[in-house]
Amino acid sequence: MEAKRTPVRRTTINLLIDGAMFLAFLVATAPHLSGLAIHEWLSLALGVALITHLLLHWNWIVQVARRFFGKASWTARLNYLLNSLLFIAFSTIIVTGIMISEVALPFIGISFARDAFWLGLHRMASDATIVILGLHIALHWNWLVNTTRRLFARSTRKAGTSVATQPVVAASRSQERTS
Repeated sequence: MEAKRTPVRRTTINLLIDGAMFLAFLVATAPHLSGLAIHEWLSLALGVALITHLLLHWNWIVQVARRFFGKASWTARLNYLLNSLLFIAFSTIIVTGIMISEVALPFIGISFARDAFWLGLHRMASDATIVILGLHIALHWNWLVNTTRRLFARSTRKAGTSVATQPVVAASRSQERTS
């Protein structure tokens, strides 16, 4: 019984972390609405979440890297390339964000001279990240929908409501095996 629960918990954790990262990114991309302080602190937290995300998926990263030019499927290769671009873009955002920080880093006693180059690169990387993230979400759309449905169906069953969700759960399990 415990063996069946572990993948579900991991999937739930992945979905929650990914969802939190996506929401944090959406808020961080609008500093004119959230304010500069929230933008900077949230972005630093997003960097920590990104590292957590990479650690949770480290085995997949290593496996696909080893098989990239060999037996990897085209979707795995595309996913790997998009994830690599996303990592580069996010890393650029983080580094340039540190270089132009006006609130978070000065608060802890670190400051750099503001430079238009870093600000321009920060904005370019942010724009590129939006596009790459959109492609990443599109590539994973079926997983997102199926996993969300399965989790809501499970919580609905726990609450005692009967829902006809067996085809959704079966389809979701089938997709997990092929990913």
